[in-house]
Amino acid sequence: MGPLEGVRVVEFAGLGPGPFCGMLLADLGADVVRIDRRGDRGGLMGTLGATSLLDRGKRSIALDLKDPADLDVVRALVARADVLLEGFRPGVMERLGLGPDEALAGNPALVYGRMTGWGQTGPLSASAGHDIGYIALTGALGATGRPDERPAPPMNLLGDFGGGGVFLALGALAALISARGTGRGQVVDAAIVDGTAVLTTMIHGMLDGGSWVDHRGVNLLDTGAPFYDVYRCADGRFVAVGALEEQFYAALVRGLGLDGEALPPREDPRQWPALRDRFTQAFASRTRAEWWAVFAGTDACVAPVLSLVEATADPHNVDRGVFVEVDGVVQPAVAPRFSATPGSVGRVPAVGEHDQEIRAELGL
Repeated sequence: MGPLEGVRVVEFAGLGPGPFCGMLLADLGADVVRIDRRGDRGGLMGTLGATSLLDRGKRSIALDLKDPADLDVVRALVARADVLLEGFRPGVMERLGLGPDEALAGNPALVYGRMTGWGQTGPLSASAGHDIGYIALTGALGATGRPDERPAPPMNLLGDFGGGGVFLALGALAALISARGTGRGQVVDAAIVDGTAVLTTMIHGMLDGGSWVDHRGVNLLDTGAPFYDVYRCADGRFVAVGALEEQFYAALVRGLGLDGEALPPREDPRQWPALRDRFTQAFASRTRAEWWAVFAGTDACVAPVLSLVEATADPHNVDRGVFVEVDGVVQPAVAPRFSATPGSVGRVPAVGEHDQEIRAELGL
């Protein structure tokens, strides 16, 4: 049933971080009603794939937000909701007559969650954008990649989902706790630039302390250190190394069959290029599978770099049930895990599949 059983969420159809937030809440048991566009057979996410797993566990009603009768249905849904999620540009919901003032007037305890890239205010708030631009403005993109190469965008995981959807879910749940204690709802302004900036908090602390340089690829955690990097194996595949602590580093060196006393000192960044060369030569001598046979279960902090498909068959992931199959589609399972009220992965609804059911619940 999930820890959020009984929580009612209304989600306006969108792309990326907003639906991801709704998915997180649905995974944990919330009743998420997704308002899709009438006539949009594939859903908005259809442009990115035949099936949007971000819709899993939700119910769908198809409405035309320009139709006064359908707007009445929306207002009825909002009036009984605990949480509203929308990801339009600032001002769109207000022009529809569905802005925070109207919604909270009819439902004072409502949590009104707003998902944008730039935020509800600021000189860029009305501009279009995508993940890559948001993480660029926060410095996160500029800090990612090799020093002699272009910054490497980590797909759209860092901004849309890490800095956006997760922070909207956190804000919505925090505001929901407050509303249940006070009876007063509020607006949650979740901007991807805000959330992504928060993700860099530790790095800013290291910058202030002098243990981080404001250039990518030369620091402890950005592949600057040879003991925190990715190496190519004999078969062209890769392993990831994260042997930061001394005892883990010692286990790495032993596993590689190297003489630690003969290696360049790892404490001196000036020696890192020479140390990386030694590690590069060593890892190139065996295949990824052979190295994993050496390091699996040790404290050397070495792991094979798997593809998305390979990850679904990895023995550790299989044992923990990190991935599940629903309706023939392999996908990530619910996280985090709860001992008493575990969440569950629901099926993906067709657009408008629950129209009659939801209208009946509203007495329409």
